[in-house]
Amino acid sequence: MLNHLPILQVIVPLLAAPACLLLNKPRLSWLFACFAAVISLLISGALLYQVQQSGVISYMLGGWDAPWGIEYRIDLLSAYVLLIVSAIGTVVLLAANTSIRQEIDEDKQSVFYVLYLLCMAGLLGIVATGDIFNVFVFLEISSLATYALVAFGRDRRALLAAYQYLILGTIGATFLLLGIGLLYSLTGTLNMQDLAERLPVASESATVYTAFAFMIVGVCLKLALFPLHLWLPNTYTYAPSIVTAFLAATATKVAIYLLIRLYFSVFGADFSALPIQPIFIGLGLVSVFVASTVAIKQPNIKRLFAYSSVAQIGYMIIGIGIGSSLGLQATLLHLFNHALMKGALFLALAAVVYRIGSAERSGFNGLAKQMPWTMAAIVVAGLSLIGVPLTVGFVSKWYLVLASFQSGLWPVALLIVIGSLLSIYYVWALVESAYFGKAAMPSNVSSSSAANLSPIKEAPLSLLIPIWILVLANVYFGIDTRLPLEASATAANFLMGGGS
Repeated sequence: MLNHLPILQVIVPLLAAPACLLLNKPRLSWLFACFAAVISLLISGALLYQVQQSGVISYMLGGWDAPWGIEYRIDLLSAYVLLIVSAIGTVVLLAANTSIRQEIDEDKQSVFYVLYLLCMAGLLGIVATGDIFNVFVFLEISSLATYALVAFGRDRRALLAAYQYLILGTIGATFLLLGIGLLYSLTGTLNMQDLAERLPVASESATVYTAFAFMIVGVCLKLALFPLHLWLPNTYTYAPSIVTAFLAATATKVAIYLLIRLYFSVFGADFSALPIQPIFIGLGLVSVFVASTVAIKQPNIKRLFAYSSVAQIGYMIIGIGIGSSLGLQATLLHLFNHALMKGALFLALAAVVYRIGSAERSGFNGLAKQMPWTMAAIVVAGLSLIGVPLTVGFVSKWYLVLASFQSGLWPVALLIVIGSLLSIYYVWALVESAYFGKAAMPSNVSSSSAANLSPIKEAPLSLLIPIWILVLANVYFGIDTRLPLEASATAANFLMGGGS
């Protein structure tokens, strides 16, 4: 059984998805989905342990050796990202049963779990496969499930957000597929390790440069790099809160992984004659400042943190653009840490939506007195987002600044620090409203009937426990940094050394 863990990582959630539909009862479907997610988490943990002990795992499907057959290839980077996706997917799913009661009709809740597991299976498949066409297949599985999940939002604007995401996501996937087709026409292989060996021979071909451009742009659209981010704010704002928490913590991280895999493993960091690294640094810095500035004035808190996600993606792109082993390690650290931050923040917002019915800024006035544990979670996760010491956010930003100085890019280091200061503004504005603001009476309630309004209660434990698992992880891994530091350092050195 241990020999089949790479394929089981994908097969378990993929087969569990239709089983949830057959159960056709929301609570049973949720319990079964949680069971499948926990199994996936245990598998990803076992894979990470195996890779750390024994090195790269190569699994051939159907007994056909690569490059003729499809290979699942798990190295330390793959195992690291598999653990992130499965862990976040499991914790968010634990809160789903409570949260979606208010946001999704009961007759659609079993379908929700089907789509959730399909999306999770697709994301895990992108990371596990060593076949570049399979990357496209799994990307489409996760994307199609995501479009439907976003459309579950009760606000009719969720349909428009899902449609916009579908159009832009399809463009990104088409660009990726065109690049794959061009590479196959030139090399005759789809195996990523085999591609990495054959591409240097054809590296001067215009076809390779065209394929590179198509694939990088397609992936950057999927990961919402400025100015290709237009699908993300509406998607995160109008999707059901659980969907937002899951996507914010996993989907863009897998897209970052794919960009790293293509750029460093398949093409090689020194492949392009284009000044791709300065372009990445420039776009990353623009993402940080533009998105953070736009976030400040957002009246909807989900939308605020959606723009914050665009800014945080910018930090990861800067690390790739620095082009050093330490810069890549900073990106991999932030990939792990940002999943914890945004998972905690959006789950806490799910608890707020569960109690007050919206995520509008005005609803947060005085909310800390009524939902103290939820707001405390937002404060801690917000401090991590800023990069305060003893939180995970500090660790990755510290390494990003160190990488900038090491490469002689001190202006970049200065801009990274200034960009972090911008996040203080919008996090503090939210904290000030919740702790020092006065709760406003709803406009449709008269002063005479205000006394009869029932007070807002703290979120139920079924939401608070998953929230605080992620909040405590933000603190724990900010103090005990061994797991992310060791995994990211080894993976970064391997990739920069030309590994696949």
